[in-house]
Amino acid sequence: MKTKAAILRQIGLDQPYAETQPLSVEEITLLDPAPTDLIVRVEGAGLCHSDLSVINGARPRPVPMAMGHEGAGVIEEVGSAITDLKAGDPVVFQFSASCGRCRYCQSGRPQICEAARAATGKGELMSGGSRLRDADGEVIRHQAGLSCFSEYVVVNRGSVVKIDDSIRPEDAAVFGCAVMTGVGALLNTARIEPGQSVAIFGLGGVGLCGMLGAKAAGAGIIIAVDVDERKLDRARQLGATHAFLATDPELVSKVHDLTGGGVDVAAELAGSVKAMEGAYAVTVRGGRVVTAGLSPSGAKFAFDHGDLVTNEKAILGSYMGSCVPVRDIPRFLQMYRAGALPVDRLVDGKLGFDGINAGFDRLANGEAVRQVLTPHA
Repeated sequence: MKTKAAILRQIGLDQPYAETQPLSVEEITLLDPAPTDLIVRVEGAGLCHSDLSVINGARPRPVPMAMGHEGAGVIEEVGSAITDLKAGDPVVFQFSASCGRCRYCQSGRPQICEAARAATGKGELMSGGSRLRDADGEVIRHQAGLSCFSEYVVVNRGSVVKIDDSIRPEDAAVFGCAVMTGVGALLNTARIEPGQSVAIFGLGGVGLCGMLGAKAAGAGIIIAVDVDERKLDRARQLGATHAFLATDPELVSKVHDLTGGGVDVAAELAGSVKAMEGAYAVTVRGGRVVTAGLSPSGAKFAFDHGDLVTNEKAILGSYMGSCVPVRDIPRFLQMYRAGALPVDRLVDGKLGFDGINAGFDRLANGEAVRQVLTPHA
């Protein structure tokens, strides 16, 4: 089967991407699905900083690679071993598949599935190998087992969650990463309680979703922190009670004064060590620091060990928002339909393949929070 897809062949090209064109739009071949694979017609795919970190080399992956890890679509064909899904079912992708059999899946933590991690590191599907070939027959790697900057994709059964048809797949695309990661970090990892105070460091798609999650959970004080004043303005519009520039030299003292000693929960959602240091510094004694941001490979975060102990702080990593996707994606969609998670307000526009490189310029420059590729438009 032939499909159009956005392929990354060289990492680390300079901006503007509209000129250097790190993503080449090519016609590639999808191989037939394995018995546990399926083919999905992609209806929407979000442009995310995790994609950008591969493009700019902050978190390199093997190339050539078909890009895209956040999206949704409609099943076109199912493998012979799949009996619980059928053609025509709408699905949201999850960027970390789950095998259902490893120690992590069996302990209720499918987001850190052992089999999925091994496959993703090689740019393969969990069912083994790549299903993508370019015009010369060269193997193309999969990003996160998905590669959904494409008209059609072959993915493993463990990479999709069936949803009902009350929301269009192109509108559900952001639930596959931004919503799961951001909302999940506050609800699942931090387990925020009504009335607690929260600080969100980093106001991209994930960060603003985290802020919406905190608001939905009933947080009292919600403090938004970013280096970009434009993002602070958006956070205020979406419900932040206070907003501060991360560059403010008095940030820590202002947060301590506002909250009587620090916030109950500080969430680092920027993928920045400086943001992580700020989050740790504004956390109250006995409070929790949650981090779901991915800093460049090799970045180190240091803290005073004695301070951690005597102030009984907790530092919690959150991958994919500690979500069980088959449970949480439908739950978050229900919250969206009820008006509790207005994540549609984070989407700054939709684009086609011809605008994808310029779209990553807008993302890198802070001009957009979320843009959605609609491959068939």
